[in-house]
Amino acid sequence: MANVLMRGATYLRWVYLLLGAALVLAFILVDSGLVSLLDELDMPHVLTVIVAAIVVAAPPLVLGALPAVREVEGIAVESLLGVRFEERPLGPSRTWAQRRRTTLWFCVHLVAGGFVGILSTVVFGIGAVLLAAPFRSPGSRDLLPGVAYEVTGRWTDVWMPLATIVAIVALFLLSSAIGALLAYAAPRLLGPTPAERIQLLERRTATLAERNRLARELHDSVGHALSLVTIQAAAARRVLATDPAFAETALAAMETSARAALADLDHVLGLLRDDRRPGSQTAPQATLGNLTRLVEATRAGGITVGVRRTGDLEELPAAVSREAYRIIQEGLTNAIRHAGRPADELSVDLVINLDESGLRLELTNPVTAGTPDHSGGGRGLAGIRERVAVLRGTVEAGLVAGTWRLAVTLPVAVTTRSPSR
Repeated sequence: MANVLMRGATYLRWVYLLLGAALVLAFILVDSGLVSLLDELDMPHVLTVIVAAIVVAAPPLVLGALPAVREVEGIAVESLLGVRFEERPLGPSRTWAQRRRTTLWFCVHLVAGGFVGILSTVVFGIGAVLLAAPFRSPGSRDLLPGVAYEVTGRWTDVWMPLATIVAIVALFLLSSAIGALLAYAAPRLLGPTPAERIQLLERRTATLAERNRLARELHDSVGHALSLVTIQAAAARRVLATDPAFAETALAAMETSARAALADLDHVLGLLRDDRRPGSQTAPQATLGNLTRLVEATRAGGITVGVRRTGDLEELPAAVSREAYRIIQEGLTNAIRHAGRPADELSVDLVINLDESGLRLELTNPVTAGTPDHSGGGRGLAGIRERVAVLRGTVEAGLVAGTWRLAVTLPVAVTTRSPSR
């Protein structure tokens, strides 16, 4: 009992119940005027009782059905009853089922609050009189209305303040118990139902999946561009005095890579903006049709990139073509970052093969001895595996006889086949 009285939650629950009592008082003031008006209409007694019952019940039912009541009650329940809802913050009622449960909760709040409000008025009203009894003049009578008791002014009057203290303690214990019951019922009436929890989980999952996809896009596109800019800047600095023409070419490639990165960044940020206007257009995502530009930008940094293509890549579905472009882009980025050798000594072989068995991508590049194996970690390979998993393909990555090899197979249905170069 002492622990209950020492907790701040006990008094917060009492305050929450008093809020319900204040609402009950407001409804009583309104209903008393309406009921007195009914008495002046000279209607049959039965009809007067029916109309009076409707007048008394209608305001809390109508108010409880308002969408904003769920939101307001949710804030009060979280702040004063210490309840944490799965849906935070608790929004307004969106369905009739939510409105019915909110109305029921609102009525329970009014009944519990009205009961505790009456007890609080009695305890503190009578308690104030009883606490002052020992200090009154001996022989005083009628301490309470309808109760005749003569104050003796002696120790026998001590029971009055003791009874007051006991009554106050009992009031707060009872308020804490009622508040605990309300805290137990709040998630069931104000919180989401199992079906709503599933919908909420689906929305959160979709949001997280979209964020993860955008993070992959940003990592692959901007990360690749920055890697190219870094290696091109290093190459230009080394040959600036001896080969100005190559340095100028590298600087131009840096500008092209930076512009492409800014375009991709603007595209991703446009998807993330909440204030994007309906109908606004975002930059189209790159596909294998943009592979030539990607390879030329990589070669501009002094890297030798050999490309062999087999099959008509235009037959690929757009989704597969987009993911294949990002996989190749990330593969080139990994080669630049982890080869462990200067750009002018780095060569990458890219093989793209499309036939009836599917789309196969293979990137190989020699690595310096002692270069760590990055097949088990890194955000880039993890992103590749996620992309391939969505398309139900396979990934192989690792060191093979001093050569880094990334091989990806994507299942694709191809009806015709026409080799292209």
